[in-house]
Amino acid sequence: MNLTVVLPDGSARPLTCAPKGSMMDAMRAGGVPVRAECGGAMACATCHVHVDAAWIARTGPAGDEEADLLDMSDYRAENSRLACQIKLSPALDGLTVALQLDAFEG
Repeated sequence: MNLTVVLPDGSARPLTCAPKGSMMDAMRAGGVPVRAECGGAMACATCHVHVDAAWIARTGPAGDEEADLLDMSDYRAENSRLACQIKLSPALDGLTVALQLDAFEG
């Protein structure tokens, strides 16, 4: 499947991966500079992304616990999600997300 991550500088990083794991896993495997400090345990918000508006219906909104973590971010928006909570599936082929500054390792 094909994914796109927009970095904070506006550049787009295309990724190709299998439809398994999470968006965070795909970003790490693809060399995207995501902090992801808890490794996907949903104990932080260091894999914070904004889901492209065209995709938010497919990824769904943040759950309650996820929303609580996202509330600590200065970059929180209606389309905020933790990449570790976006489970990849064939339905998300083409997904575009924007990595937020609080999750950018760079």
